[in-house]
Amino acid sequence: MEISASGRLVVRINAADVGKRVSVRRRLDPRDTRGEFTDTVGVLTSWDNGVLVITRRDGERVRIVESTLVAGKVVPPAPARRRGPSATYDELARVSSRAWRPLESERLGDWELRAAAGFTRRANSVLPLGDPGRPLDAALDAVRDWYGARGLPAYIQTATGAEGTQELLCAWLAERGWVREVSAELWIGALAPVADRAEGAGVVLAREADAGWLARYQRKGVSEVALRVLGSGPSVWFASVPGEGAAPAAIGRCVVDGRWAGFAAVEVDPALRRRGLATEVMAALARRALTEGASAGWLQVETDNTQARALYGRLGFDAHHTYHHFRAGH
Repeated sequence: MEISASGRLVVRINAADVGKRVSVRRRLDPRDTRGEFTDTVGVLTSWDNGVLVITRRDGERVRIVESTLVAGKVVPPAPARRRGPSATYDELARVSSRAWRPLESERLGDWELRAAAGFTRRANSVLPLGDPGRPLDAALDAVRDWYGARGLPAYIQTATGAEGTQELLCAWLAERGWVREVSAELWIGALAPVADRAEGAGVVLAREADAGWLARYQRKGVSEVALRVLGSGPSVWFASVPGEGAAPAAIGRCVVDGRWAGFAAVEVDPALRRRGLATEVMAALARRALTEGASAGWLQVETDNTQARALYGRLGFDAHHTYHHFRAGH
């Protein structure tokens, strides 16, 4: 917290600091001048009518009454990662988008509108990297019209928690009635340690998802649209560990794109979990990616998937940012 020369806490932020990363301390009970305090760090996304809104790393918006502030200051951007590869949000957003391509897309200024007949939000949402080329409300109207013409709900994919992410856009969408439906994290890590973790013995790699792979895939009844999205990307590989039945014991998918290898759909037969099969799959895919020149890996994981998070943590991955899908309100 900011402390003056006299040793008193001071508030050194104001409405002109909207858009900056700040740290504030406030009283929990506005009526108790000597009671408990709490600290909040995040991007100051608005300051109107005596109320501040700070968007935290995980996308949570904290409303703070100005009169409860006891200290506040602008702080540097989130510190760089201490391990693993360095990356900007824009780079990762573009790489992850190329690994999961829609069937059609259209530019709205620097925004990309994506549609794939409703198969997953990622392939049916706007990727807003930059300026839409018109005022925000006009851009949102154009987004609604574009998805409405295709019989799809309008989604915008945003992010929080890393330099270059979109806390302000998240706040503006919420103010306009857009609803945050889904949030997850994108993790990154070095590729070589993944390849070294297991032999990858028994893992079969293929360029296409066969019937067996699809039988293990969590999304049942995969359509032709889904197959096209699954097969999209610069260099796509599907991994399978043969099982006793029609479905493999474990599967995975990897897209190699320059220095990056993106992992997805790592799934194991529930009866065969905790035997290292997921690690075997990822190790085999990592070795394949290394031969194609990749050196870093990324993956997406939901915040409540404790088993997957534990696995990826052991393999050296760590969270880079949190991404969100906002749906247009009615």
